[in-house]
Amino acid sequence: MGTPLAETIRPSTLDEVVGQKHLIGENKPLRRIIESKSIPNMIFYGPSGVGKTTIARLIAKSTDMTLHKLNGTSASISDIKDIIAETQMFGGLGGILLYLDEIQYLNKKQQQSLLEFIEDGRITLIASTTENPYFYVYNAIISRCTMFEFKPVEPGDISAAVRRAFQFMAQQFGRKLSLENGVVEHISSGCGGDVRKAMNTVELCCISADNDSESLTVRMELVRQLTQRSNMRYDREGDEHYDILSALQKSIRGSDPDAAVHYAARLCEAGDIISLSRRLLVIASEDVGLAYPMAVPIVKACVDSAMQLGLPEARIPLGEAAVLLATAPKSNSAYMAMDSALADIRKGEAATIPRNLQNKHFDGDDAAVKGQHYLYPHDYPDHWVKQQYLPDNLIGRHYYEYGDNKAEQTAKAYWDKIKK
Repeated sequence: MGTPLAETIRPSTLDEVVGQKHLIGENKPLRRIIESKSIPNMIFYGPSGVGKTTIARLIAKSTDMTLHKLNGTSASISDIKDIIAETQMFGGLGGILLYLDEIQYLNKKQQQSLLEFIEDGRITLIASTTENPYFYVYNAIISRCTMFEFKPVEPGDISAAVRRAFQFMAQQFGRKLSLENGVVEHISSGCGGDVRKAMNTVELCCISADNDSESLTVRMELVRQLTQRSNMRYDREGDEHYDILSALQKSIRGSDPDAAVHYAARLCEAGDIISLSRRLLVIASEDVGLAYPMAVPIVKACVDSAMQLGLPEARIPLGEAAVLLATAPKSNSAYMAMDSALADIRKGEAATIPRNLQNKHFDGDDAAVKGQHYLYPHDYPDHWVKQQYLPDNLIGRHYYEYGDNKAEQTAKAYWDKIKK
């Protein structure tokens, strides 16, 4: 099996790397560090296919240190020990540069075994991860490293790499290249900021393109067939999953139906209607709440319909729920009241329930006041009578504040009148 195109044409200089100009552009921090040849311990984090491994390899080429590469998915503690042992040998006198890809897959013991050696400089660590390192890398490692965040590459930057890849493939085939209008732009915008995916798409296009003795012709119809599903980033267990859910909720909370539908559509396209449904149900109570209480049963009905229908039809009721929540009036009063009450309970302020609210049971002979003395509100005008409900130590405590929406202000006016 041949070497993948993405590996074959991997950049050999910093100037050939597309994207990440905030790190390796002229006079930017990472570029200046690399050019200084004084390499600190570093962690590169960001999505796949954006240049983390490429830049790590370029750094390794720029130094006189002995390079070792490990991948967290397959590295064992013995692999790490072998590298540590080399620090005592002739080959380690100039220092060892360890490039550790997917560091998040190493367990705590494996990561900690490196601490002493990266701290005293015998090993210089460049680690990369597609996950947020503050969640997946142990603090002791993080405290000894400089963080650099890699971002998805913009379509305009990817276009240059796509054109270069097509030219390389045409040379490999010994053919003249012919691209229909829009081919480069379609691949560049459809890879979700992942240069590797774009390279893979170029390779597939060239392998399956119209190929005669003189020319290699890539048509838009073929490109669309090879990229029928958007190559957007999505990982149900990773940061992107939670980023989309967070963006969905914040868009609905901000009453932006267009953004709400966009993020809901990304979840539908990924086939993750369970996460979408759960988050919509949360939003109905947390962000719309008592401003429009009917949002809860309506969203529940939409979710039930989606689960019964399955994709692709599930997108219809889920889209309805997203738009409904985004355009509904908002209130978080009940949500805030519950969290405030929970805070008191967690501080130990859950005292004895007032006697008049307890379930009817026998009073002991030593009870100062015998009998429940509960006042049944339905026996009084307007179905209300004043009596104690909170425990003694919380009398007068207020958790709920009426929201400034029509529904809650109407309820406030009603009870203000009755309770005088």
